[in-house]
Amino acid sequence: MLLPTPTASGLSDYRPAGFETLPQALDYAAQGATGINFYSGKGVVVEALRYRDLREQSLVLARKLLARGLKPGQRVALIGESDGDFARAFFACEYAGLVPTTLPLPAAFGGRAAYVAHIRRMIEIADASAAFAPAALVEWLAEAVDGLNLTVSGTLAPLKDDPDDGRDLPVVGPEDLCYLQFSSGSTRFPLGVAVTQRALIANAFGIACHGLKVGPTDRFSSWLPLYHDMGLIGFLLTPVTCQISVDMFATRDFARRPLLWLELISRNRSTLSYSPSFGYELAARRAETASVEGLDLSCWRGAGIGGDMVRPESLAKFAQQFVGRGFDASAFVPSYGMAETALALSFAPLGQGVRFDTLDSERLERDSIAVPAIATTERRRDFVLCGPALPDHDFEVRGESGQVLRPGHIGRIYVRGPSMMQCYYGQPEATAAVLSADGWLDTGDLGYFHDGQIVITGRAKDLIIVNGRNIWPQDLEWTVEREVAALRSGDVAAVSVDDGGAERIVVLVEFRTADDETRDNLKKEVAGVLRLRHGVETDVVTVPPRMLPRTSSGKLSRSKAKAMYLQGSFVTPAPAPAPVSSS
Repeated sequence: MLLPTPTASGLSDYRPAGFETLPQALDYAAQGATGINFYSGKGVVVEALRYRDLREQSLVLARKLLARGLKPGQRVALIGESDGDFARAFFACEYAGLVPTTLPLPAAFGGRAAYVAHIRRMIEIADASAAFAPAALVEWLAEAVDGLNLTVSGTLAPLKDDPDDGRDLPVVGPEDLCYLQFSSGSTRFPLGVAVTQRALIANAFGIACHGLKVGPTDRFSSWLPLYHDMGLIGFLLTPVTCQISVDMFATRDFARRPLLWLELISRNRSTLSYSPSFGYELAARRAETASVEGLDLSCWRGAGIGGDMVRPESLAKFAQQFVGRGFDASAFVPSYGMAETALALSFAPLGQGVRFDTLDSERLERDSIAVPAIATTERRRDFVLCGPALPDHDFEVRGESGQVLRPGHIGRIYVRGPSMMQCYYGQPEATAAVLSADGWLDTGDLGYFHDGQIVITGRAKDLIIVNGRNIWPQDLEWTVEREVAALRSGDVAAVSVDDGGAERIVVLVEFRTADDETRDNLKKEVAGVLRLRHGVETDVVTVPPRMLPRTSSGKLSRSKAKAMYLQGSFVTPAPAPAPVSSS
């Protein structure tokens, strides 16, 4: 039976992100005993990949990639399976001076043709010269790259038979590109975020030394996809830069067995692990019907939340469900960041837990001001404090004319610092639209400052404006999911539609029965709840299960949902007329 790599590296000098490049970081981590442990959906170690073995295997593969004709600086597309081959290919690119470009795995629903077209476009955007996939997807990849004239594509298996010519590898510098990470695409088609070695190391340093205060006795655990920034940077690259062991299993296995996440944390005494809010909610819901005997989560000191808007109710439910298993709600660490900044921008102070700012919704919607709710406030909303900016990074909240707003005023969030992307690869106009010459990045998010911490209220492009009110779609969605018993988290999308002079709110609701009467009653209930709680009139449209579009990271894509609605994708076809009797 394989044993996972130990928590203690055995190195006498712990160096958290104290390097100039990722290859340097792996060179140092390889001197210790730690590494990456890949688990099956049943919780069995399928590969314990020590950093020393990862380094040796990646160096050999790097030489073979160059021998196949690839040149330093070229992009190599890698489908982000959570396995050792992905890690070997990624670091082989690092050592060879190539630029790994992560591609998503297929969604559970969506079909082969849509996925093939999607990754083909990504490969074209990256102008990749090579592409690799796990064996299960090699035929899909072959279809995606057909006619693209790549230098090499397929699986890594054929390269094992290539001779190792022992060639010298290029020296990788801080200003070289480290990787391309496609943005999640919640409001547009994903763009290739180009991140330098310097930016990656700066962000890993901020995460390790300030946000999470990673030490030599820590251990990471993750089910997050490696094609998304939180999984890739947070739980593959940052552990390497800190010589820390990490336990990892596939996202699809988490969806089937969410409690496996907690079992691995308990078994291996992991201290740091992250999830979007829905992951905590899914685990808590499964624990209602499955045994949690034997779980001990007292080791978990940093339970991070990121990747989407923080849902306070989901976290409260998780904390209540697992308090008897040693979980301490003060371990929650709300965070904020994005692919364009490598990963992280801010962390709530360790030990703070989830701290709310409860606002008067009327003033928020009418005046874009964060006014605290009082006892007589009829409508209120909790927003989560996500901490101050990392050291050497700065936030500004700006108004419509670009002026910097005072704390408590809601505006567009801008950020500057050493973790900023170099550009959207091959997209100078898109880059100029969000990244100024003096280094300020327009995040596209709305928020405000409270007690020196950033508070996120939503995406600017998702904001619904009706009769002078600024309505956050999350408010409508969460209200419906909370108060309509037939619905659960992720079942609702709220969008605004311009009918030529007026905005109309359309609420798309996933529904799990074809019964017309039940569906009509649901639509009336949803509309009634929103009328009562928010004072808005809505058009409620039921859609089939799992039809609401999501990004590669699992976020709801309201812009795509709106486009699908306008295209008629959610229209229920009228029943065929009954045959007319000939008698």
